[in-house]
Amino acid sequence: MTSATGEGVLGTLAHPEVTMLTPDFPFEHDRWLAHPAGLGSVPREARGASVVVVGAGISGLVAAYELARLGVRPVVHEADQIGGRLRSVPFPGGVDGVLAELGGMRFPTSGRSFFHYADAVGTRTTPFPNPLTPTAGSTVIDLGGQVHYAETAADLPPFFTEVARAWASALAEIGLPDLQHAIATRDLPRVKALWDPLVRARDEQSFYGFVAASAAFRALPYAHREAFGQVGFGTGGWDTDFPNSILEILRVIATNADEDHQRVLGGVQQVPLRLWARPLPDGPFAGRSLRDLHGGAPRPGVSALHRAPGSAGAVGPVVVTDRWGQSHAHDAVVVTCQSWLLSARISTEESLFDHPTWMAMDRSHYAQSSKTFVMVDRPFWRDRHPDTGRRVMSTTLTDRMTRATYLLDGEGGGDDEPATICLSYTWNDDALKWLALSTDERVRLMVRSLGEVYPGVDIASHIIGEPVTVSWESDPHFMGAFRGALPGHYRYQRRLFTHFTRDDLPPAQQGLFLAGDDISFTPGWADGAVTTALNAVWGVVRHLGGAAHPDNPGPGDAFDDLAPVDLDAADPGTSSPSSSPSSSPSSSAADRG
Repeated sequence: MTSATGEGVLGTLAHPEVTMLTPDFPFEHDRWLAHPAGLGSVPREARGASVVVVGAGISGLVAAYELARLGVRPVVHEADQIGGRLRSVPFPGGVDGVLAELGGMRFPTSGRSFFHYADAVGTRTTPFPNPLTPTAGSTVIDLGGQVHYAETAADLPPFFTEVARAWASALAEIGLPDLQHAIATRDLPRVKALWDPLVRARDEQSFYGFVAASAAFRALPYAHREAFGQVGFGTGGWDTDFPNSILEILRVIATNADEDHQRVLGGVQQVPLRLWARPLPDGPFAGRSLRDLHGGAPRPGVSALHRAPGSAGAVGPVVVTDRWGQSHAHDAVVVTCQSWLLSARISTEESLFDHPTWMAMDRSHYAQSSKTFVMVDRPFWRDRHPDTGRRVMSTTLTDRMTRATYLLDGEGGGDDEPATICLSYTWNDDALKWLALSTDERVRLMVRSLGEVYPGVDIASHIIGEPVTVSWESDPHFMGAFRGALPGHYRYQRRLFTHFTRDDLPPAQQGLFLAGDDISFTPGWADGAVTTALNAVWGVVRHLGGAAHPDNPGPGDAFDDLAPVDLDAADPGTSSPSSSPSSSPSSSAADRG
């Protein structure tokens, strides 16, 4: 969790100038976006080229928006609703403006590329009430049946300080403070010099393996590791991530992704919805919005992708078939849906990707995630107990089934206006415990569990309207919340991330580009969705014969200098036909899915 000063109570690092400059590929997307020269241009003959964008989440809409500005005709297909996992849902029978954020609900200020668009469409934010932040007011840690109430970090027992120092020491052992400083100062060669050796050394190490092996934690009893897993850092417990690669966690810390979170007033889904409706500021479609270009709504969800036969032996265009059986040929395709869907729900011609890329997509590990929200009549947690003076309820971290509970004041800030409780936010195994339960069963169990932490507080009496819940792993259009790489998965991540630069692919595999947060090195963060969309835009422009402006080189132009470390190149003895990105593609035309 985070202290009022921004320093991690449980050992996180904080540096005010840090951005989500991902150390694997530290290209400065925020500066590329802000440059007056723009993102590039396509030749006159490529103006109006048809480019399908699969998915109308933030990644798909950023790609479509920027391509339209360049004069390319985006064709957005969406199987469900605009926004993807930026989904803000009103409570049935509830009050206007009181929402449940079922997907992304807190956004680090270090995510400059995401906020480029959030600011452009005029959204407003306020600090998110993470544990032990001033916005939270108070925090309760409930572990092993013991309840610890705190309004500042100083209120916690010394045991938690010991855990905090151990985690900070573990990070210092591998030079994370130096890496953060290099990111903050945008010393890109230094970032690579510090990060690439960590990838080589740590790719096959789990989060828990890293914690248990650190000298700082080895010097302490097991109880400290257990508490670290239950309480974690930044936003709460992280033991559900213990099986994942430590590299995933180190990226989060190095880029301040788990610090200084903002909540989007009115719901974060406004960002993609407003981008969809925003008039384009320049280019051949200036004054028209993506919504205008699509006649008001995205095209239906995609059911199939294949390559049409070309004439005289030439490679044909990519054909996209929608759920109603309508097929159209296009000059390029940007795929922003979760990669599993290309096997499980979209009938994809196998020869569109080489086998190493298919392996990377299919082996991607997705996290489960569950949330349950209720609307309440007022922010009753502000009430003070007459005997102790403490708030009657707090942001809560616990080892009970609820794990993390967040209290969200009404946006007007009043003491008597309706407000929201995220009764439970869980991941992975903890999320699966809720999967088979109905909404009402979930709420009853959660209220009962919180009643053990807050005896005498009648939470149920304050609930109004109907609850809202989600289990992302059961959503057919997602099948999980976000990718979380396991140890040894770096090669898979690299293949997917670098797909936009693949010059070595045969013509039959050109013109397809992968984007979305699961393609990024920062899965689960909107900034990764945005930056991979921008990578795909660079790839499409180049595919159509265009280029970035010479005064504003794009991500592919900087690739040779900033490329993610190639573990096989560093250790050629580990290469194999199944893992090398240059393996021969399949000639099979069989469908995936």
